[in-house]
Amino acid sequence: MSEQFSAEISSRICNHMNEDHANAVVLYAQVFGGVSQATSAQMLAIDAQGMDLTAQVNGESVPVRIHFDHVLADAEDAHHTLIAMVKQARVNSQ
Repeated sequence: MSEQFSAEISSRICNHMNEDHANAVVLYAQVFGGVSQATSAQMLAIDAQGMDLTAQVNGESVPVRIHFDHVLADAEDAHHTLIAMVKQARVNSQ
């Protein structure tokens, strides 16, 4: 992991997303991960290149890797990128 994405930062972002933005994590899996049948999802890790999720599909856990459209510079860039992605996912899922 890069300096900007230590295990502590990855864990903090994942915990925040899973606890406060669970619906967004499901949208990431459905729209960007190609797992349209996902009923729930959890963010497991995030790094400068992408994020690792696990999605629930028909009672089974499916690993999902989503690559970002650019290499993230830092945690603030991750914040802005994740917000932009959920906005885009909401448009795409309508």
